[in-house]
Amino acid sequence: MGNDMLREMGMRLVERRKQLRMTQEEVANRSDLAIQVVSNSELGKTAIRPENMIKLCTALEISADYLLTGQVSDKDVLLLDQKVRNLTPRQFRFMEDIIRNFVDLCEEGEVQQL
Repeated sequence: MGNDMLREMGMRLVERRKQLRMTQEEVANRSDLAIQVVSNSELGKTAIRPENMIKLCTALEISADYLLTGQVSDKDVLLLDQKVRNLTPRQFRFMEDIIRNFVDLCEEGEVQQL
Protein backbone atom coordinates (compact mmCIF):
# COMPACT_ATOMS: atom_id res chain seq x y z
CA MET A 1 0.00 0.00 0.00
CA GLY A 2 1.28 3.46 -0.83
CA ASN A 3 2.08 5.98 1.88
CA ASP A 4 -0.64 8.34 0.62
CA MET A 5 -3.25 5.61 0.87
CA LEU A 6 -2.13 4.71 4.40
CA ARG A 7 -2.32 8.36 5.48
CA GLU A 8 -5.80 8.73 3.97
CA MET A 9 -6.98 5.58 5.75
CA GLY A 10 -5.47 6.93 8.96
CA MET A 11 -7.34 10.21 8.53
CA ARG A 12 -10.60 8.31 8.04
CA LEU A 13 -9.92 6.30 11.22
CA VAL A 14 -9.24 9.46 13.23
CA GLU A 15 -12.29 11.24 11.82
CA ARG A 16 -14.59 8.32 12.60
CA ARG A 17 -13.14 7.80 16.07
CA LYS A 18 -13.74 11.46 16.84
CA GLN A 19 -17.27 11.29 15.42
CA LEU A 20 -17.96 8.51 17.90
CA ARG A 21 -16.25 10.53 20.66
CA MET A 22 -13.87 7.67 21.39
CA THR A 23 -10.26 7.70 22.52
CA GLN A 24 -7.60 5.53 20.92
CA GLU A 25 -7.65 3.44 24.08
CA GLU A 26 -11.40 2.87 23.76
CA VAL A 27 -10.99 1.80 20.14
CA ALA A 28 -8.14 -0.52 21.14
CA ASN A 29 -10.26 -2.11 23.86
CA ARG A 30 -13.32 -2.40 21.65
CA SER A 31 -11.30 -3.97 18.83
CA ASP A 32 -9.10 -6.14 21.07
CA LEU A 33 -5.96 -4.54 19.65
CA ALA A 34 -2.96 -2.88 21.25
CA ILE A 35 -3.24 0.90 21.47
CA GLN A 36 0.00 1.09 19.45
CA VAL A 37 -1.75 -0.69 16.54
CA VAL A 38 -4.55 1.90 16.64
CA SER A 39 -2.06 4.76 16.87
CA ASN A 40 0.12 3.49 14.02
CA SER A 41 -2.97 2.88 11.88
CA GLU A 42 -4.23 6.40 12.46
CA LEU A 43 -0.81 7.85 11.63
CA GLY A 44 -0.55 5.74 8.48
CA LYS A 45 2.82 4.46 9.63
CA THR A 46 2.29 0.83 8.71
CA ALA A 47 -0.10 -1.19 6.60
CA ILE A 48 -3.02 -2.60 8.54
CA ARG A 49 -3.17 -6.37 8.64
CA PRO A 50 -6.47 -7.67 7.22
CA GLU A 51 -7.60 -9.20 10.52
CA ASN A 52 -6.88 -5.92 12.31
CA MET A 53 -8.70 -3.94 9.64
CA ILE A 54 -11.82 -6.02 10.26
CA LYS A 55 -11.53 -5.44 14.01
CA LEU A 56 -11.08 -1.69 13.56
CA CYS A 57 -13.98 -1.44 11.14
CA THR A 58 -16.23 -3.38 13.50
CA ALA A 59 -15.22 -1.22 16.47
CA LEU A 60 -15.81 1.98 14.51
CA GLU A 61 -18.96 0.71 12.77
CA ILE A 62 -17.68 1.34 9.25
CA SER A 63 -17.10 -0.89 6.25
CA ALA A 64 -13.67 -1.89 5.01
CA ASP A 65 -14.68 -0.27 1.71
CA TYR A 66 -15.07 3.05 3.48
CA LEU A 67 -11.77 2.66 5.29
CA LEU A 68 -9.91 1.74 2.10
CA THR A 69 -11.53 4.12 -0.39
CA GLY A 70 -13.53 6.69 1.54
CA GLN A 71 -16.66 5.64 -0.37
CA VAL A 72 -19.89 4.76 1.39
CA SER A 73 -20.87 1.18 0.57
CA ASP A 74 -24.03 -0.87 0.92
CA LYS A 75 -22.63 -2.23 4.19
CA ASP A 76 -22.33 1.31 5.58
CA VAL A 77 -25.95 1.96 4.62
CA LEU A 78 -26.98 -1.32 6.24
CA LEU A 79 -25.19 -0.38 9.49
CA LEU A 80 -27.07 2.91 9.55
CA ASP A 81 -30.33 1.19 8.63
CA GLN A 82 -30.00 -1.09 11.64
CA LYS A 83 -29.66 1.92 13.93
CA VAL A 84 -32.62 3.69 12.35
CA ARG A 85 -34.83 0.63 12.77
CA ASN A 86 -34.22 0.71 16.52
CA LEU A 87 -35.55 4.25 16.90
CA THR A 88 -38.93 4.98 18.38
CA PRO A 89 -41.42 6.58 15.96
CA ARG A 90 -40.87 9.94 17.64
CA GLN A 91 -37.06 9.61 17.40
CA PHE A 92 -37.41 8.61 13.75
CA ARG A 93 -39.42 11.74 12.91
CA PHE A 94 -36.93 13.93 14.78
CA MET A 95 -34.05 12.34 12.83
CA GLU A 96 -36.00 12.87 9.61
CA ASP A 97 -36.24 16.61 10.40
CA ILE A 98 -32.50 16.78 11.10
CA ILE A 99 -31.70 15.12 7.78
CA ARG A 100 -34.09 17.33 5.86
CA ASN A 101 -32.56 20.47 7.41
CA PHE A 102 -29.05 19.20 6.70
CA VAL A 103 -29.88 18.48 3.04
CA ASP A 104 -31.46 21.92 2.68
CA LEU A 105 -28.32 23.56 4.10
CA CYS A 106 -26.14 21.53 1.72
CA GLU A 107 -28.23 22.59 -1.25
CA GLU A 108 -27.99 26.23 -0.16
CA GLY A 109 -24.20 25.87 0.07
CA GLU A 110 -24.14 26.59 3.78
CA VAL A 111 -22.57 23.23 4.65
CA GLN A 112 -19.07 22.86 3.26
CA GLN A 113 -18.18 19.61 1.50
CA LEU A 114 -15.38 17.69 3.18
